[in-house]
Amino acid sequence: MSKGKIMKKSTFIKGAFITTLGIVVSKILGIVYVIPFHAIIGEKGGALYGYAYTIYLFFMSLSSAGIPLAISKIISEYQALGYQNVKQRAFIIGKRIAFLLGFVCFIIILLLAPIFADAILGDVSGGNSVADVVLVIRVIGIAILIVPLLSIYRGYFEGHRFMSPSSISQIIEQIMRVFIIVFGSYFALKTFKLSLSIAVAIALFGATIGAVGAYLYLYIKKLKNKKKFNEKLRNVNEPIVSDKVILKKIIVYAIPFIMIDVFKSFYNYIDMFTVVKALVKYAEYTTMDAEIIYGMLSTWCTKFNMIIIAITTGVVVSLIPNLAESVVKNEQNEISRKINQGLNIILFLSIPMTLGISYLAKPIWVLFYGESVYGPSILSYYIFCGFFVGLFTAIVTTLQSLKDYKSLFICLFMGVFIKGILNINLLIAFIKMHFPAYYGVITASILGYLISFIFSLAILRKKHKIKFVGLVKNFIEIMCASLLMVIVLYLFKFIIPISSNKRFLNIFIILIYTLIGAIVYFTYTFKTNTIKNIFRKK
Repeated sequence: MSKGKIMKKSTFIKGAFITTLGIVVSKILGIVYVIPFHAIIGEKGGALYGYAYTIYLFFMSLSSAGIPLAISKIISEYQALGYQNVKQRAFIIGKRIAFLLGFVCFIIILLLAPIFADAILGDVSGGNSVADVVLVIRVIGIAILIVPLLSIYRGYFEGHRFMSPSSISQIIEQIMRVFIIVFGSYFALKTFKLSLSIAVAIALFGATIGAVGAYLYLYIKKLKNKKKFNEKLRNVNEPIVSDKVILKKIIVYAIPFIMIDVFKSFYNYIDMFTVVKALVKYAEYTTMDAEIIYGMLSTWCTKFNMIIIAITTGVVVSLIPNLAESVVKNEQNEISRKINQGLNIILFLSIPMTLGISYLAKPIWVLFYGESVYGPSILSYYIFCGFFVGLFTAIVTTLQSLKDYKSLFICLFMGVFIKGILNINLLIAFIKMHFPAYYGVITASILGYLISFIFSLAILRKKHKIKFVGLVKNFIEIMCASLLMVIVLYLFKFIIPISSNKRFLNIFIILIYTLIGAIVYFTYTFKTNTIKNIFRKK
């Protein structure tokens, strides 16, 4: 194996780990704050927060979801070709697009907030009011003005393979956001005795403050490292590339990424517009209980899902520029190797984490949120949704990188269609089977993502001749290791109880169980050479 190839492989793995680590640290910060935040705003505030954040994520997808990955891919391509001037103009054009999209989305949110609020609650009463929902939607909309520009800078750094600054910016963003969320909501409610909706609105404004802080960090970092960004990998005569061509390239690359996030947002939208009403109508929950359950699905459980999704995001962000380079050079073997390695890393890290969180749902929930009738039950199942979201994201992003847009849209549409058709039907079916109604909603999401994933794998194998060498074998080994871990943890509960009514005693229970689970899992995968097969000896 040549030195160049070893360096490429090492670069991808190192980039994946740096990015994943930054995202995971950011998400851990995003989890830790929910302990005081939940205590401050309660279940009713969590539902209100969830309504606004779901709207925000959809418009953030429209304005910025595809831009950073598109810019990363374009920058990587032009850098590999040695087109320094074209690369810089692509960055400038990307910033202009981001600003325009952000501004348009902000205006739409501002004007349509009452319509969204009315569609969410309708005639349901006894919980949050329409006026409260309108307020929080408009406040979160302010962040849309800065987040798209921030995403452009992240894509620029990642396209140059500078993963650390992008990861650090995410940590900075999260720290500032968490500070405003916790202290802002606390002082609003406890010190100044303001309403719950005002407290939630202040917490949501933390997204804007965090984005500004991260943007300033990357802006300054770029100014201080001009020479590194201006280095040419190849001395070539650059062709004349018009702004129109660059703009078209950004749009062509960005739209599929945007569509991926928009379609994922549709899953949340379907829940937002159906869950509360369906639980009240078919399962005969009170409006308050229905909003509590929706708040858990949209806000509190999602925090743990994001840890699983963060693993995938880190790998994908590193995979995109590496895959783009191999596609440009038409290196079919490298394309297959990188796709396989990305999927293997995701499975290796996310499967044991998913099963572990599911098994420890009770102590985790009690630690973070206190005793709950619905919480542990929802978390133990909903965490699997996070796992399938991760796989779905990785595989459809791969299709995008291979420029198979037709197959990509078919896969995306299939998943959302299944979710939309099954959401209420499965909710009713689970009621008839005497299972919790909300399990039907979660199952509809899992089936949507799973079918999209399987269909995408089939397309990659048949149409693009991607050979999934060793993937099935590694998957079986990972599952064996993960199931062995769960069995050992199950037996261990006869020695140390799996949960405690004393909230913070659960910290030690979770740590002990996590340590034992990790030892079992890594020992098995080390002895079977699974780790070496996935990450390579070097």
